[in-house]
Amino acid sequence: MPDLKIIDFMGKRRIAAILSITLLVISLGSLVVRGLNFGLDFTGGAQIEVRYQTEADIEGIRSTLNNAGYRDVVVQFFGNNTDVLIRMQEDSDPMLGDQVLALLAAERSDVSLRRNEFVGPQVGEELREQGGIGMLVALAMVMIYIGFRFQFKFAIGAVAALAHDVVIVLGFFSLTQMAFDLTILAAILAVIGYSLNDTIVVSDRIREAFRMIRRDDPFYLINVALSQTLGRTLITSLTTLMVLFSLGVFGGELIRGFAIALAVGVVIGTYSSIYVAANVLMLMNLRKEDMMPQEKKEDDGEEEIPSWLTDVDEDKEESKP
Repeated sequence: MPDLKIIDFMGKRRIAAILSITLLVISLGSLVVRGLNFGLDFTGGAQIEVRYQTEADIEGIRSTLNNAGYRDVVVQFFGNNTDVLIRMQEDSDPMLGDQVLALLAAERSDVSLRRNEFVGPQVGEELREQGGIGMLVALAMVMIYIGFRFQFKFAIGAVAALAHDVVIVLGFFSLTQMAFDLTILAAILAVIGYSLNDTIVVSDRIREAFRMIRRDDPFYLINVALSQTLGRTLITSLTTLMVLFSLGVFGGELIRGFAIALAVGVVIGTYSSIYVAANVLMLMNLRKEDMMPQEKKEDDGEEEIPSWLTDVDEDKEESKP
């Protein structure tokens, strides 16, 4: 097998740190100044269900209601292609359903009103609180798991990478002012899972490199581990992005925001698993001693080197930061 080509990832760590800090400052600044454009799931509004005798024209319904001056109209099929759920940011009005029905009946007479209800803002406030608590609990559980699975310094790096990803995705939606609803919140939680999986793979290789390679140079050892996982990371990210692109283009309006949020998260998560988590390990002065269990320190015997490390040329010139 050919020798492993070691890429100097850590040589660019300062550039990566500047990029990450810049993105975080922009994201946090936008979140403070502009905030998020919360959708009806969080702000409350009217929900109207209508039924057609034949297949409904979603785009035509949306255009009719927008032209009538209704705000933040979301139109989607509800169960089948004849039942339509209409959501809009309007005040509670028992006559709203009849008004919407009259507009739609002027276009097609085969429509009937099924229900007209209002979701209050207090429900949206509760969803915001529960969603935020859910993300915090997820990050806390990740830190506990990584701390037990690897080492505390890895836990700090993993949580820093996940928090980095979440803030930047939220900043993207703040900057673009795209509607932030429950599907976007679900996408952010999925980003945490995706980024965590990538970070665990990278952390496992870093631990093995520190344990098995005799050179005592964290800079070099992290570069070896990142070079080993690069192919797997890129293939996973590209195939995921292909699926998300298809969902965004062909999945319809309801799932488009989810696909966009997850696509942004995959790109940022791939970057953070390489640079953010590893950068934190360098800042925390990770050493070979951190990777060695106590019983291994007292054992002078040599451990068997795994096959993936046999391609590493340990005699190569030591990399410099």
